[in-house]
Amino acid sequence: MSTRRYFGTDGIRGRVGEWPITAEFMLKLGRAVGSVLAARGQAVNVVIGKDTRVSGYMFESALEAGLVAAGAGVSLLGPMPTPAVAYLTRSLRASAGIVISASHNPHHDNGIKFFSAEGEKLDDDVEAAIEAELDAPFTTVASESIGKVVRVRDAVVRYAEFCKGTVPPTLNLRGLAIVLDCAHGATYQIAPTVFSELGAKVTAIGAQPDGLNINRDVGSTHPEALQRAVVASGADLGIAFDGDGDRVQMVDRHGALVDGDQLLYVLAADWHASGRLRGPLVGTLMSNYGLERAMNELGVPFIRANVGDRYVLQQLKQHQGVLGGETSGHILTLDRASSGDAIVSALQVLDVLRRSGRSLDEAVAGMRKVAQTTVNVRVSGGAAALVADAGVQAAYERVRAELEGQGRVVLRPSGTEPLVRVTIEAGDAALVERLAAELADAVKSAASTTTTA
Repeated sequence: MSTRRYFGTDGIRGRVGEWPITAEFMLKLGRAVGSVLAARGQAVNVVIGKDTRVSGYMFESALEAGLVAAGAGVSLLGPMPTPAVAYLTRSLRASAGIVISASHNPHHDNGIKFFSAEGEKLDDDVEAAIEAELDAPFTTVASESIGKVVRVRDAVVRYAEFCKGTVPPTLNLRGLAIVLDCAHGATYQIAPTVFSELGAKVTAIGAQPDGLNINRDVGSTHPEALQRAVVASGADLGIAFDGDGDRVQMVDRHGALVDGDQLLYVLAADWHASGRLRGPLVGTLMSNYGLERAMNELGVPFIRANVGDRYVLQQLKQHQGVLGGETSGHILTLDRASSGDAIVSALQVLDVLRRSGRSLDEAVAGMRKVAQTTVNVRVSGGAAALVADAGVQAAYERVRAELEGQGRVVLRPSGTEPLVRVTIEAGDAALVERLAAELADAVKSAASTTTTA
């Protein structure tokens, strides 16, 4: 991935109006995608979905024009969660799916994610071919071969029925009061419908998108609004999605946050007992050690992948697993969906709670988290180079030596933002905070020196 000009760990992402997140680039990208797929001998049809950012209209039109110029057919889904695009790519027998979204980022960012015909992230070789094709001159196929565009009118209904079909028909949420936080994003139409139709009493917040308020003080990256709403309403629990609907965090009846690691614990413990769990549970370098320890106690193999749901998916496939995810709430249940799906994952958790008769706080009580702190150091560029800086590496080694036998340190560049992420984990909270600050200061110092030079 380090040799890529545009693709990061989760597609192409950046600030709207700054290359490559421009209409001009999206036009070229659409043609490149259509040309690469056509060269592989496929009759090309691509589905396009988007979240609720105002810039999505512009990029949708540009991608559409580029694709049809290459002879590809286009099916427009409108505002849809990222996992819905993955599902509908398969359901509609499309060649590929495109999502216009910057996930949990603010409205001024946007990006492009791709799915294969199987509803999975594109292979690295396909992404490399698309990047190479971007250097070719922009050409248009003969007029009679130009692609056509249709709008999928029943996309919302199709996906809602799919979500409900991932849980047993006996699941009934009557008597359960839920607050849903839709982050003013792509789940705003679908999530309230799905949970209401399963019988829950639903209160929705973050469900009035205006194109600019996506993820603003709401959603899985800002769960405080949901925590307040759950406590104020006396709800049984709350569910928070991110802007494009592939991350989920939950809140228990007392207002306590339940993150992706804890949700994985709830699912893994139940599935292991029932025989549904196959293979190891796959977490990431950032997964709390408490999750690994809980899996060891249950006798469930635990594997850490690199950060990013594509790497979790790779490990699950390699080890024939069905369950994995990230602390942030990307959860993959591969026996139900081909990609991380926040609505589907939340439904799996509710199915466990209803069958066991436990509340959310009772279900997570068996996992004891250790203190973990992540400091994000924003940089102007070259995050990977800063991580490799000699002074930063020396500080990293000092921290690692001090933690030996009692904790972990992870130092990495973000794959989606200009950040260096410093994570410290140990049983001693004061030690965690001190070492995180020390290592973050070393990164800041190196960044300052680089900028001055």
